[in-house]
Amino acid sequence: MNSGAFENIAHKDENGNPRRACGKTAAARLGDVCESAASNLLQKDLEGRTGGYAVYGAGGFIKNVDFYHRSRPYIAVVKDGAGVGRVMKLPAKTSVIGTMQYVLPKTGVDINYLAYAMEFMNLGKYCSGATIPHIYFKDYKNENLNLPPLDEQRRIASLLDKISELAAKRRRQLDKLDELVKSRFVEMFGNFMDSHDDKVTLADVCKIITDGTHQPPKFVSSGIPFLFVSNIVTNEITYEAEKFISEDTYQELIKRTPVEPGDILLSTVGSYGHPAIVKSDKPFCFQRHIAYLKPKSDLVDNVYLYSAILSDDVQRQIEKSVKGIAQKTLNLSEIRKIKMPLPSLDLQRRFSETVGHIDKIKFKVHASLEKLETLKKSKMQEFFGNAG
Repeated sequence: MNSGAFENIAHKDENGNPRRACGKTAAARLGDVCESAASNLLQKDLEGRTGGYAVYGAGGFIKNVDFYHRSRPYIAVVKDGAGVGRVMKLPAKTSVIGTMQYVLPKTGVDINYLAYAMEFMNLGKYCSGATIPHIYFKDYKNENLNLPPLDEQRRIASLLDKISELAAKRRRQLDKLDELVKSRFVEMFGNFMDSHDDKVTLADVCKIITDGTHQPPKFVSSGIPFLFVSNIVTNEITYEAEKFISEDTYQELIKRTPVEPGDILLSTVGSYGHPAIVKSDKPFCFQRHIAYLKPKSDLVDNVYLYSAILSDDVQRQIEKSVKGIAQKTLNLSEIRKIKMPLPSLDLQRRFSETVGHIDKIKFKVHASLEKLETLKKSKMQEFFGNAG
């Protein structure tokens, strides 16, 4: 079923007749329909453990271990670090690490409906803390939500599931196209990557290697987006932001990071090692947990550099370079020392042309995905936007 078909079925029943509300929709507070529970599970607690029970973190699945903390499906919220406020619905007989918080629905609440309602609430708006952002259940438990009868909750969740499943299919297509790029990179440059000779450092091929502002700027209600690590962890820059800065603040901050199309951002904390190419001249600034690389265009093609950072060899170097236990960090000094081969610029550009052809296909898939995401937002606004 394509995304346009949902416009026709969303308000009609199985016989094609207009839907009518089934029962009265009540307003409720989040804290009335669920309860929270903490996790004390640390990343180090997982070392050496194997088994059949999944453990999840802010970035999703971490590993399987020989124990679980929750016997029933539950909702998890990222409460610390990158992605704070993100909502996940997770299966029974699994656990989350301590940067996540369990949210457990009470009787009479469909867990799928509740997960979508909480996603709509945009819990990230409650985050506080400059170095490590965090939120607590007490901060958002007074959020209001619509609570129709259970059958209606399930109908709404089922519709949103269908849209979400189509969107997930598009994302899988994009993942496969990314794998195609990586495969082509290995075909063209695998021998170079395996060689220990004639490698250069990122400091050799970049004019600037620095990071975003270390001081939290003065935020405004609207204006120029201020980005966090969560805006680049998909290896693409997303400009949807919760924080904004003024034009004057922007002009001051870009003296440190004079971003232009073709430059590269690199996540350095939490979900570290994710590069993203700046493809738009849209103005933005970003936090210190994002590194900024300005390539020397006479030496290195930015598409080649981006793919080299994603290569297994460079990712291994990054993994060996990160510091810290609770919050692993990739320091600028370590980024500058990362080594990679530098084949001829002509060969780099031939690879870039191949990527350009694949990007045209990705553009069409992206367009379909954006339509589905817009439809989902529209339906969520319809279902959850008028909570009293």
